[in-house]
Amino acid sequence: MPNINTKGNVTVLGIDPGSQRTGWGVVREVSGVLQLVDCGVVRTASAGKEFSDRLAKIYHELSAILIRLKPEEAAIEQVFTAKNAASALKLGQARGVAVAACAAQGLSISDYEPTLVKKSLVGTGRAEKEQVSFMVQRLLNVKNADWALDTSDALAVAICHLTMRRFAALAGK
Repeated sequence: MPNINTKGNVTVLGIDPGSQRTGWGVVREVSGVLQLVDCGVVRTASAGKEFSDRLAKIYHELSAILIRLKPEEAAIEQVFTAKNAASALKLGQARGVAVAACAAQGLSISDYEPTLVKKSLVGTGRAEKEQVSFMVQRLLNVKNADWALDTSDALAVAICHLTMRRFAALAGK
C-alpha cells in the first residue's frame, strides 16, 4: 500500500479495468460508515475503430470523474487472467490508462488482487460476481441496485481499500 494517511474521513475511487467496460465507483468513509457517492461504467464500444480511441475514452472519462468527484485516493484491481496473450495485453493497457488518469490528478493509487477483494467482502477469494454485488449493496445500504457487475466490482475494490486502510490504522502503520 502506498504511503497514505490512514486517519480521518476519506473518499476513494475504485476501478475495475477493462478494454470494453471499465467499472468505477466512488465510496466515502465517514466515521467508519461507508457512503456511496457515485458509480458507473465507461463503455468504449462507440469510441471508434482504433484501440487507441478506446484507451483515450477510458482516460478522458475517468479524468472527468476525478475532476467532478474529487476523491483523495484510488484503488484499482490487478489484472489476473485473460483468455489469451492479446486479451491480457489489451487489459493491461486499459489498466495503465486508468492508473495514468489517477496519477495525473495526483492521487495515491493502491492495487489489489481480485481474490483479496473478494475475500475482504465475501469471505472467500473465489466468490462469484453476483455474491460480490450482493455484499457491496449490503455494505453501502443500497437496495435493488441496477448497476452492472463491472460497477459492483469497482465498488468492491474501493471498499476493500477502505478496509485495508482501517487495518493499517489499527496496526499503527
